[in-house]
Amino acid sequence: MKTVSLSVLSSFLLASTTFGATLSSELLHNSLIVYNGSVALVHESRHLHVDKSDTQIIYEGVANTIETDSVNVELPESIVLTSQQFRFDQLTLSKLLEAHLGKTVRATILKTPQEFETIDAVLLSYHDDTVLVKTADHNIISLKNDQIAFGTIPQELITKPSLVWNIHTDQTLNTTMRLDYLISNISWKSDYILNLGEDDANLSGWITIDNRSGKAFENTQLHLLAGSINRATPPKARYKAMMVNGSAAVEQVAHEGYHFYSIPFDVTLANNEKTQIKFIEADNLHVNRRYDVTLSNPSYLHGERKHSVSQYLHLDGFNFPLPKGVVRTYSTSLKHTILLGETLLPPTAKQTPVTLRLGDNFDLQVEESVLQRDDDKRYFQASIRYSVHNRSDRDKRVELLIPFENQKKNSIDTTVPFKVKKGNLVSVTVAVKANSTEDFKIHFRGKR
Repeated sequence: MKTVSLSVLSSFLLASTTFGATLSSELLHNSLIVYNGSVALVHESRHLHVDKSDTQIIYEGVANTIETDSVNVELPESIVLTSQQFRFDQLTLSKLLEAHLGKTVRATILKTPQEFETIDAVLLSYHDDTVLVKTADHNIISLKNDQIAFGTIPQELITKPSLVWNIHTDQTLNTTMRLDYLISNISWKSDYILNLGEDDANLSGWITIDNRSGKAFENTQLHLLAGSINRATPPKARYKAMMVNGSAAVEQVAHEGYHFYSIPFDVTLANNEKTQIKFIEADNLHVNRRYDVTLSNPSYLHGERKHSVSQYLHLDGFNFPLPKGVVRTYSTSLKHTILLGETLLPPTAKQTPVTLRLGDNFDLQVEESVLQRDDDKRYFQASIRYSVHNRSDRDKRVELLIPFENQKKNSIDTTVPFKVKKGNLVSVTVAVKANSTEDFKIHFRGKR
């Protein structure tokens, strides 16, 4: 078996079942890999019967968003492919009239103002809304378009998006034809639902497939690839007649750095529809709550400021990678389910902890106020009081992050423990009892 990559030709050749191979409409195997970037790879295989006299293979039902340069067809060595066309004739009256020139149509003729007769006639020509037909008694008459009826759709009009290959072979074969091609206008995304309890949570993940490709996929094996693959201009087509070695090189895509998800059951994806599939179910996850607030740089603080406190959920790493998506966190309060917040989760490798920001905590607030300032041209000095208010019924721990450069001539004087993060954030963690306030002071001295 060989693999040949062909590009589409612009000309349309007339198909004839007299010289066309017989391709089964039943799929032996079909699968779909959907990538990021609104692109997917279709794989299908069917039974094929080819006679010595056959000159064409017509493969009906491909997506109308097919990237024809990506077509990858696998056939026995004894079948030579000479050219390929992508054909899709949307039926119009003009196309039907043109296809029936010189053929018999049904014509409705007015015999009297109240009497009509339907006869067989040969279509001679058409122009605008007028046609000429020849009757069985060799009369040529003029009729309107709406007086013509068509009994069949001519074989040269392919009404389903189809690939047509011109071939020649010296053998009669019963074989299998395999086909791969890329399509566009099909995409996937992941979303997550986190149901939060007191100290644990349940996570479910959903895949949404948005299929606008122009093709429905029935009972297909569905795979999803998370990660950005490199797309390049396809190489020029190489036909068998041009090849020295009789086969074309096929570019391979490495799988390193991507995550490949396989849906464990066959999926049906209708065209122009969204389909949602559950792909993750993880229960009884341990959850840690975290609260922090970024405050003012003491060198610029004057007077008093109040700040809201952000609240976060921290989850341990999972045993599987998580594709990027929106996590919606819900909780039950007074028998009502409420949305606590939404977080955009980046692509997350397995065993990587997950932190979700829910929003501002209604019950927590931090005030900072200047007690004294003593500035000169080179240095500033400020004594600042920090007040952490907890108006909830539960004890909380709040991390205060204060921008302050950790330089040699700068100093921090306080009775509370602190540490410096990343060189320019002073971190103070305060434990606040339920329905209470904690105060402390810090004296800063730094270069202006």
